[in-house]
Amino acid sequence: MPVLPRSASFALFLSFLAACLAASASEAKTVAKVGDVEITDEDVRIANDDLAASLPQQLEGAAKDSYLVDYLIDLTLVAKSAETQKLAEGADFARRMAYFREKVLMEGLLSKTTKGSVTEEAMKKVYDDAAGAKKGEMEVRARHILVPTEDEAKAAIKRLQAGEDFAKVATELSKDPGSEGGDLGYFTKDKMVPEFADAAFKLDVGKLSDPVKSQFGWHVIKVEDKRAKPFPSFDSVKDQLARYVGQKAQSDLILKLREGVKIERFDPPPAEPKKP
Repeated sequence: MPVLPRSASFALFLSFLAACLAASASEAKTVAKVGDVEITDEDVRIANDDLAASLPQQLEGAAKDSYLVDYLIDLTLVAKSAETQKLAEGADFARRMAYFREKVLMEGLLSKTTKGSVTEEAMKKVYDDAAGAKKGEMEVRARHILVPTEDEAKAAIKRLQAGEDFAKVATELSKDPGSEGGDLGYFTKDKMVPEFADAAFKLDVGKLSDPVKSQFGWHVIKVEDKRAKPFPSFDSVKDQLARYVGQKAQSDLILKLREGVKIERFDPPPAEPKKP
């Protein structure tokens, strides 16, 4: 049995809400009964929306539906017990019901706003604006050999200048376990420590550096390519664009609703952070 993650008052509210929504959906399918109370597939959908963040990640498909049906059975039983104990009476319950009613209405309107705003056209505009504003940023692809001393770096350079393969020498000598054959792939200047980055970005393609000292030791660097950093494709960032467009639409709605409304706050302002 799943442990109930809601207070009794919230459980009552969810039960009430689920019953109202289920009544409006004539096609809802009954999946369980607790006494004379029906639990429908619409109730399962609502519970899934409510509990999505707290559900065990390994639950999928029929197993998740079964878990949610158990939850709704427990919710119904606990809610009925709470009603017999008159927990639905009193100002606190009414206040909580009013709060959750407004919360559900808010979430419904924000969801509706998001669905209406997230269009291919809106996402494409955000993407094109970002691509147009992005300044050309260079990146290099390089290999390196990391050794403890300058003399070892000079010895490695001699082997390379004599014609030995860089990847082979790096495999034999380099103390960097994270780069196979010394290959660092493409990187922008800000991704490396300053001494390494300055040397790498000054090198012409195909050239070897002199020994370069950093906090990690001594490097021998070979730049294999330079290019402008490619901007990600529209399809690869479509999910992020959808979230951005939806969140902006919600924020714009709230700002618009605040316009022209007299809002007064009587809570004390937050204390300023203490200076060190």
